[in-house]
Amino acid sequence: MQKDLNKLQHLHVQTSSWANVYILDTWAVIDAEAEAMLQALHSRSTGWIKHHLEILKQKWAANFMSKFYVWYGHKSIGDCGSATLFVEWISMLAAKAIQHHKLYSGQESSTRYIDFSKQKIHNPSWTSLGEQIQEKQRQFYLNILPPLKNHLAKKYPRNPDQKESIWQKAINAKAFDIARGFLPAWTSTNLAWHSNLRQIQDRILRLNHHPLEEVREVAKAILQVSIQKYPNSFTTKTYEDTERYAELSKDFYYFFEYPYPEFEVYKDNIDTKQVKKYQPLLEQRPNAKTELPQFLNSLGIISFKFLLDFGSFRDLQRHRAPDQQMPLLTDKIGFHPWYIQQLPKELQKEAQKHLKEIKQLTDQLDISPEIRQYYIPMWYLTTNFLQWTLPALVYLAELRSTRFVHPTLRKVAHQIWKYIEQKHNIKLFLDNEDIDFDIKRGLQDIQVK
Repeated sequence: MQKDLNKLQHLHVQTSSWANVYILDTWAVIDAEAEAMLQALHSRSTGWIKHHLEILKQKWAANFMSKFYVWYGHKSIGDCGSATLFVEWISMLAAKAIQHHKLYSGQESSTRYIDFSKQKIHNPSWTSLGEQIQEKQRQFYLNILPPLKNHLAKKYPRNPDQKESIWQKAINAKAFDIARGFLPAWTSTNLAWHSNLRQIQDRILRLNHHPLEEVREVAKAILQVSIQKYPNSFTTKTYEDTERYAELSKDFYYFFEYPYPEFEVYKDNIDTKQVKKYQPLLEQRPNAKTELPQFLNSLGIISFKFLLDFGSFRDLQRHRAPDQQMPLLTDKIGFHPWYIQQLPKELQKEAQKHLKEIKQLTDQLDISPEIRQYYIPMWYLTTNFLQWTLPALVYLAELRSTRFVHPTLRKVAHQIWKYIEQKHNIKLFLDNEDIDFDIKRGLQDIQVK
């Protein structure tokens, strides 16, 4: 098996900002294009799939996909074949841009379990001042981690019946939870993106017109490896009117309003009469792991406005159901106080001083608000406006209310939960225990044994 793996041809493109884009070669005999072709042929016939497999043997998928998918615009055919992309060494901002879609499926590196101190730096200002700011941010992060871990170890001492390695992992996770707030958005991360061919092509169009140059470069690299792998499903052909319209949307990509409420229900058009009609489904749900049926989306939506630090927004964005714009990361609103409060007292003044110094230096950079995001730590507050259906809200409130969720996001989940229960009299399964540290956090990791 090892010999076979060595023969796999994973395609790779690197951007000028060192981002790596790979498209996975699974060495499938029937690849994504061929699989899409088979399903398309099957949809136009009442015959057996065996017949279409014979056609595949004779003609393969190339001519079919180039004729009916790319040129004829039968986009649904592209839904039937999928690919897996790996994007490495991109900023938090670029990762959020790729993931900002309801159909995104994939994984991203977690600041909870990975030490980002050695990650590459994105300095889009291309100035020595920008580099100076970033080095100060990196060094501060490195400096606070050891004393922070020591502080937490004293604050949450290991019980004799607790395994030391698990306890130490839980301490580290807690430390990374706190220290992540001091990481700026230039911090590099990796992501995996599993998608059908149609969605990749559609996302490339939008990413090609993103406000950030880094994202536009990654989009070009994604298209390049996709064409290499599936030349009959992807094309460089563009349509002037469509491109012009995509370019127009760039000016509306980021959302920011000031002043902004800490938490507010903006609109609630849930049909209360219909809620009563479906009361058995709401009352007899056995536990939090049982989701509400999706047809309850028709009951209406609830819109919320709230402030949330960018670090926790990253967790919130993993929920694909809500409608939302990407919040602009800015230092105009202020930072979430939780991060400072978790530091030992001797580090709190140092952190305040560091925060002030970074802001003063960043103010000297002659850059746009979009580029400025790279130099802003993730503990700063963002303005969030989200529209949710009832099933999506219940899922969010229950999943993000547990003690294993970052406290700043957990607070928002509890506010949503209280509103749903009080306004619509719907039972939710919530974790209400005020536990600041749980050793089970040390078990929440993915490792090769």
